Amino acid sequence: MQIHTATIREKTQGHCDIIDITPKVKDALGRHRIQRGLATLFVSGSTASLTTIEYESGALQDLKELLEKLIPSDRRYHHDDRWGDDNGYSHLRASLVGPSLQVPIDGGSLLLGTWQQIVLLDFDNRPRMREIVLQLMGENE
Repeated sequence: MQIHTATIREKTQGHCDIIDITPKVKDALGRHRIQRGLATLFVSGSTASLTTIEYESGALQDLKELLEKLIPSDRRYHHDDRWGDDNGYSHLRASLVGPSLQVPIDGGSLLLGTWQQIVLLDFDNRPRMREIVLQLMGENE
């Protein structure tokens, strides 16, 4: 069993920015030649998340609208009153979606569905530089 750790960096715009990071994960997988195993991703920070979705404009807009309906950005949160940074909603959204994701690997490929991509969601109220830790664990042959 081999374990490889890499960092994926993404500059985001905040405000529910959704970035497809699948190509970067696939590039890392190709470099390390894991044939069977698991890709684990974790985004550092309490206002960003990882998930999968079909990365097309309609689905992305639907996701943004759902999150706005569930956790509105235009209301006051206790976090805002305590810290004054007006991003309480971003912490709640990140908690709801979650900071990590695992994808099985077989035959040297991520076992994603045909229309499924790995995405970074940045919920903060300002641009950020995000770091995603990627661990590839498995066998080469």
